[in-house]
Amino acid sequence: MSKTNNSNHLYYQPKGYWVGDIMPWGKDGKFYLYDQRDNRNPGPFGEPFGWSLATTEDFVHYEDFGDSIKKGDEDSVDQFIFAGSVFEANGKGHAFYTGYNRNWAKEGKVSQVLLHAYSDDLITWHKSNKLIELAPQPGYDPQDWRDPWVVWNENKQEYLLILGTRLEGPKTKMTGRLVHFSSKDLENWEFKGDFWAPNIYTMFEMPDLFKMGDYWYLVYTEYSDQSKTRYVMSKNIDGPWMIPSDDSFDGRPYYAARTAFDGKRRVLFGWVATKENNDDMGNFEWAGAFVPHEVYQREDHTLGVKPVDSLWNSFTNKKEISNRVLFAASEIKEEVLIDEIDNFFAFETNIKFSKDTRSFSLRLFKDEETDESYEFTFSLVDNELSFDKSPCYPWYQMMNKGLQRPIRLKEDQEYNLKLIVDHSIFTIYIDGVALNVRGYKKLGNKLSVTVMDGQLELTEIKYANKLK
Repeated sequence: MSKTNNSNHLYYQPKGYWVGDIMPWGKDGKFYLYDQRDNRNPGPFGEPFGWSLATTEDFVHYEDFGDSIKKGDEDSVDQFIFAGSVFEANGKGHAFYTGYNRNWAKEGKVSQVLLHAYSDDLITWHKSNKLIELAPQPGYDPQDWRDPWVVWNENKQEYLLILGTRLEGPKTKMTGRLVHFSSKDLENWEFKGDFWAPNIYTMFEMPDLFKMGDYWYLVYTEYSDQSKTRYVMSKNIDGPWMIPSDDSFDGRPYYAARTAFDGKRRVLFGWVATKENNDDMGNFEWAGAFVPHEVYQREDHTLGVKPVDSLWNSFTNKKEISNRVLFAASEIKEEVLIDEIDNFFAFETNIKFSKDTRSFSLRLFKDEETDESYEFTFSLVDNELSFDKSPCYPWYQMMNKGLQRPIRLKEDQEYNLKLIVDHSIFTIYIDGVALNVRGYKKLGNKLSVTVMDGQLELTEIKYANKLK
């Protein structure tokens, strides 16, 4: 056990590794992060990996326990240990996970099987001697059968296990679905068929099912070029499931997120993908750094996210900046708020805009000579938050597909905006909406704000670049 040597200033990524899917578990104010660590030798998914473990209470400091559930050898069903879930039952920790062998599909064998391990202390794990195997069922794709999630179904007094899969057939067909098993004792499982089958994606990944208040929330990651973590909601654990108007938590770079509850906080555990060659124009790659979102329930029972309080409150030496009012008539007005920003900082302000305002934006790392910067734009006409390089010339300057979020802000109402920059990762929050992005070019060192066709007020502006 050791303190984690973090590659970033804040967001979790052990040196020499890139963090993949996280299997979180919370208890008594502490979170256990069972994570996949990719060494990218020679690239993403280069060498097989198992599960490692780190714990945290504040999402600033981590204790690293190293290997937790070790991968098998090259001929084993668990050559790789893919995603699963961790929970406590009968005085022990239990993990149901996906064993994957990348060679078996070529040999005509089933490449993904669900397996079981147990632990007395949630740190040291033992693979089940009985080798509980939940293999792909007839009619489902034997190469896409993964990411189990287990919860206790109080209504039926049994365990419910759901996982992501698809029907057999060409992957051009949108047959993605979640299926389920049930068990009274965690050893004998009965296949129950489809749990939710909307046929809207090629495949479903990383399901998560939890209750908050009177509602059940079914979280999943879509297997598509958008790769968003989304959710549906119901008053019944078995559905029917309703899709809210904004059913995602973040954008394209924030992948494979799942939640855990420590008795006080429900936190979403997802990773922000890197881009090929650390280039803004590159495609997103598998794995990156862990960024937490704290999940909360809005008055209409939909879910919003915000920074975890302990993480946000870890910033110190906060500098207060004077209030600003910008007014633009049929034009864009811009004002520099900070002349010298660092590669690591937190920024916060309250904002309010007038009727008929078309948009406002936050420009990061602006170079005054070239006018180049990164820009978060809030379009009040399109009801959209987006991220791009500004100016986008010569076309194009960034692979920005999936860097948009729907947002509905109202005139003459005050909103709190928060931004965290941890080197190449930028995380913005407003009104329960989050967007994580990557930006690799530090074009300049100024932070400015703009408004188009209206008035924008900024109050309680703060900037901090150190941690406690």
